[in-house]
Amino acid sequence: MESAVRAQDIGKRYRLGEIEPYGTLRDVIVRAFSRRGETPSTTGSTGPAESSPWNASSYIWALRKVSFAIEPGQAVGLIGPNGAGKTTLLKVLSRITEPTEGHAEIRGRLGALLEVGTGFHPELTGRENVYFNGSILGMRRTEVDNRFEEIVDFAGTREFIDTPVKRYSSGMRVRLGFSIAAHLEPDILLVDEVLAVGDIAFQRKCLGKMEDATGEGRTVIFVSHNLAMVQGLCDMAYLLDGGRIAAKGDVGDVVAEYLSSVERGQGQSLATRTDRGGTGQLRFVRFGVAGAFTSADRAQCGAPTSFELSYEAAKPLRNVEVNLSFHTPFGVRVFTLGNRLVGREFREVPQRGTFVCHVERLPLMAGTYHVSLHCKVNGTVADYVDRAITLHVVGGDYYGTGQLPRGNPGLVAVPHEWEVDANGRESPRTPET
Repeated sequence: MESAVRAQDIGKRYRLGEIEPYGTLRDVIVRAFSRRGETPSTTGSTGPAESSPWNASSYIWALRKVSFAIEPGQAVGLIGPNGAGKTTLLKVLSRITEPTEGHAEIRGRLGALLEVGTGFHPELTGRENVYFNGSILGMRRTEVDNRFEEIVDFAGTREFIDTPVKRYSSGMRVRLGFSIAAHLEPDILLVDEVLAVGDIAFQRKCLGKMEDATGEGRTVIFVSHNLAMVQGLCDMAYLLDGGRIAAKGDVGDVVAEYLSSVERGQGQSLATRTDRGGTGQLRFVRFGVAGAFTSADRAQCGAPTSFELSYEAAKPLRNVEVNLSFHTPFGVRVFTLGNRLVGREFREVPQRGTFVCHVERLPLMAGTYHVSLHCKVNGTVADYVDRAITLHVVGGDYYGTGQLPRGNPGLVAVPHEWEVDANGRESPRTPET
């Protein structure tokens, strides 16, 4: 059986720094004549000239020597830390970008949902974009006609189908984009992390649709940080790290290897972590946990807890937003703590300092959680560190009764009260309008 997708030694190199401005024809001619008067080098070096602003350190390999084969009907997960090369690999496979070295073979019609709005023309309506994307996939108009109603119903965008896509929210774009990619029946479907933008109900519909696709013999390549979702859909996985394949095989084994590598990597100081995103306008340098019954990476359910986040910047900053997101080891987000969520504005912050978030009673049940750090300055991401710390939570007395749920207690404790209505007591009625 021929592979649906085959990659052979794929590498993708990017140039760092600013792109030189486009020159005019006159500039090109002048440079060409100028070179005629230059004296040839006699060093015999085949490398770049020292005067060149670009050298080996001016490039970065997003992918290097990536090889694999995926059979028709397989659902394959691509997992790994931020910057591992997952999205770059999908862009190479979908012909959005050309590889620097190596090649990929795709057998069959390919549909891709890589980023919010990818493949959409913002000035066209949703209806027009459905037909536009269909033509890109090589489908006849009659084929799109036959699936149009299913696409719109699945996406839930019927009310806005004749509105220009530029007025859609990110969630609406994802819903319509996925619906188009799935319902136009490509032989190979590439799906990136964009499903995280949709709501839970739509995510379930998407997973069901991808399961149907593999059941019909089509191939799915799925990128996600939600490891539970990857395990639920895929039967095998590849772990990418530093642009190379670090592990491959059964999805359970690869997920376990990834979690182990995360644990090993978190011994590294936050200040020296390089697997982070953002402009660098602000950088987190230390994360700590303080309060009763806590230590550097340990806390107690129900105990008063403070999360301390030290940072450094090149200068004082304005309009800063900080978020801490807590996840299970499989990537399921439990909750998020953010200054703007509670109405606290950081309009001015000094060049160095510590953000402190106080939690009156930590609601996490006993278990292991990962905390990701995210900061924006004037609406632009300044620093993002995924799984910055592993937090170990031990049992406590959240309710003050010595009682916590037994067996499978869930993830969080919730304050609540109980009462019983006396016989004949009327339940509160909704006021009439």
